[in-house]
Parts: sequence; C-alpha cells; structure tokens
Amino acid sequence: MPPAIPGFAHHTVPVADGVRLHTAVGGSGSPVVLLHGFPQTHLMWREVAAGLAADHTVIVPDLRGYGASDKPAETGPETYAKRTMAQDIVRLARELGHERFALAGHDRGALVAYRAGLDHPEAVSHLLCLDVLPILDSWEAMRGTSAAVGFHLYLMAQPPGLPETMIAASADAFFGYFVDAWAKSPLPDDVRAAYLAASRAAVPSIVADYRASAGIDVEHDRADRAAGRRLAMPVTVLQQDWGAVLGYDAEAVWRAWAPDLVHRTTDAGHFMAEEAPDEVTKVLRELLERG
Repeated sequence: MPPAIPGFAHHTVPVADGVRLHTAVGGSGSPVVLLHGFPQTHLMWREVAAGLAADHTVIVPDLRGYGASDKPAETGPETYAKRTMAQDIVRLARELGHERFALAGHDRGALVAYRAGLDHPEAVSHLLCLDVLPILDSWEAMRGTSAAVGFHLYLMAQPPGLPETMIAASADAFFGYFVDAWAKSPLPDDVRAAYLAASRAAVPSIVADYRASAGIDVEHDRADRAAGRRLAMPVTVLQQDWGAVLGYDAEAVWRAWAPDLVHRTTDAGHFMAEEAPDEVTKVLRELLERG
C-alpha cells in the first residue's frame, strides 16, 4: 500500500473546467493549506500536516499536473501559469468551505503560494515559502557556471517536444537525481518510489509547469514589480543559504516583495518539510501567531 498521511481523508475537488485536485484533509480549526514541490506530491507534508491537525484544518492537495490531480493538456501558457494554479487553490479552499486561509508552499508550491498571495490577498492570511526565490528573481540570480545547479530549469523551458521526449526516455533517472541530490538525508524508500511513480506519469504537465515559469510567470512578476505590488500579509521564508552560493542577498530579494517578512536559513536539505519537520512546523506555527 502506498504511504499516506495518517488520519486524513481524501477528496477529489473540482476547481476549474476539467480540473479536479486530489486533496487530503484532516484536523479541525482554522484552515492551513500546504502545497508540495518538485518532484513530490502532497505526501511531502505528511509529518507537518499530522502535527498541525491537532488544532487546524489542514488541506493538502496535489497541484494541477502532479500526483493524483488532473493533468490538463498544455493548450497555451496560461494552462500551467502560477496565476492559474493559484486560482485553483483559492477555489479548492472555497469548495471546502474556507474563504480565508493560511498558505504554505515548498519549491513549485511556494511559487504558486506567493502568486496566490499577490493575486488574492483577501483569501491568504499568512504565507510561508520554503526554499525558493520569486520566479523573476530566480532567473536574475542564475548566471555563470554556478547556475548549472538549475540545469533542469533551462531544459524544461524549451518549446514542447524535446524536453518531454528526453525526460520520458529516462524518467526515473531524471527525477531520481533530484530526489537524491537535493536531500541531505535519504528519503524513505516507499516515499521515494511514490514520487518517482507520480512523476513518471506526469512528464508533460511537469514540463509545462516549468515552461510557464520561463515565460508567462516572468511576465506576471515583471508587471507586478513595475506596479509596486507587494504581499500584504505576514510572510516567512525558510531556505537554504543559496545566496552564499549564487551571490545574492536572499532576504533583500524577498523583502522587496514582502514588507512584513521573517527570513530564516536552515541547515536542512531542500526537502526540509521531510528532513526537518519539527523545524518547519515550529516556523509555521510562529508565523500563524503573527498579526
């Protein structure tokens, strides 16, 4: 039997025409939505979610295009734009009876989360982002040979066809590389196997998600930067010290978007919600106590 979050019920929730999100829900109390990263599924939050469920309603979906959620064909850049995926999450919460909620995201999920915070400040009360920069800033930070760490971003930015063919031809090796290289301590075998199986079945939609982040998502960030739009809610960012590696000030980058910011670095690996769930839970609870 595949791993699951203990005590959580599973739902299939419609959020757009032809798009339903597979969602685990548990606990009771004020709502917190948790969004997974790459190459993961909702399962990455299993320990954090179980702990939060003691006093919160915890909503843990697979993003559009990932896991057991629907994977619409990429008909244009909007299909997997973070603006579209953020709208999914707001509609998901609403379908489950919540007009306003706290939101945490890791990696790709954090990109969806901060877009939700920018586009839907009336819905997002608190925002936690794990181990990312905003999309526009990510591209600006990567230059020279040090940017080789993000080689997959450039591969999946290519027009439809080549990246899907290359990745599908060796999917387990491709996705397994990130699962292994980005973790400071190995993930459990059953969890690793679940991630590889889910990613293997979602190559076109995962590539489309990344392709959007080299195009339409950059356009949306650039327009917001020019308009001076910023995140209105309390924000916490927890990340590895990538700034020291790539030569940027991560806290300054985030503060330009989030005036009410707490920025922290961690010694955990990229999969910090799995490698250091107590630390992530503590940081999230401290965020929920703010303003």
